[in-house]
Amino acid sequence: MKDINNIVDSFLKNDSGGLNLLGKLISIALIFIVIALTNKIINNIIDKTLEKRKNSNRLVNNKRANTLGSVLKKLVYYTLVFIGMMIILEMFNIPTASILATAGIGGLAIGFGAQSLVKDIITGFFILLEDQYSVGDYIKTGEYEGIVEELGLRVTKIRDFSGGLHIIPNSNIQIVTNNTRGSMRASVDVSIAYEEDIDRAIEVLQRVCGEIKTYNESIIEGPDISGVVDLGEYYVALRIVAQTEAMSQWDIERQIRQKSKEALQRANIEIPYPRNVLIKNNEDKGGQE
Repeated sequence: MKDINNIVDSFLKNDSGGLNLLGKLISIALIFIVIALTNKIINNIIDKTLEKRKNSNRLVNNKRANTLGSVLKKLVYYTLVFIGMMIILEMFNIPTASILATAGIGGLAIGFGAQSLVKDIITGFFILLEDQYSVGDYIKTGEYEGIVEELGLRVTKIRDFSGGLHIIPNSNIQIVTNNTRGSMRASVDVSIAYEEDIDRAIEVLQRVCGEIKTYNESIIEGPDISGVVDLGEYYVALRIVAQTEAMSQWDIERQIRQKSKEALQRANIEIPYPRNVLIKNNEDKGGQE
């Protein structure tokens, strides 16, 4: 033990008994190792706690639990890093108390310039508190629409269907349409020609609806035929509607269109399309004798 103390005194301390540069560098490395281990332990505690509460009344769904967990982990990480930086500054004899005091006074000076940042954080807090949307939800806000990839206290990241990532400050999010909560509506208009028998077409489409319902578990209600919804220039439109699970409505609509087209074709029921009719006048216009 005495040999270890001698080595420490020889290599890590200066003549006054304090840590030399090598000793400080080793101490800094140990501080960051402790921060990493502590952060990992706390993250595991957060994950286990949220896992136990996912089915309780406090959390609406798993998506909200994941979102809250992500935000809590970031707060823990930034807090640990801040504490570590304060310890390192003290190690180099930099008075942290004066820095914090100066930061408090300076905070008032820059506060007016950071109003948007504060507004972002406050808005993000209320988005989480009110559970307006969570990571994985399909939302539309303003001109942006897509899947929420990240929800933080300052920004929300939305990935649209073309692959673009929109990073939106939370204070800019005013009105949100959440297309993930509750059941969604699938609606398809199927057109037939005026010459076709509407009752026969409805009968064919009802068989299609029954077939789709039997093998698709994402359908909550329907599909049902609402009847004639439009008399167009060259077609009669029949509407098929269904209630589906969130994010499944587009797939159900594609299936209805495909199966309806195939069934009508097999039944020799014409699906109309625009046509141009040319009338040729064959009357002989010979001159008078």
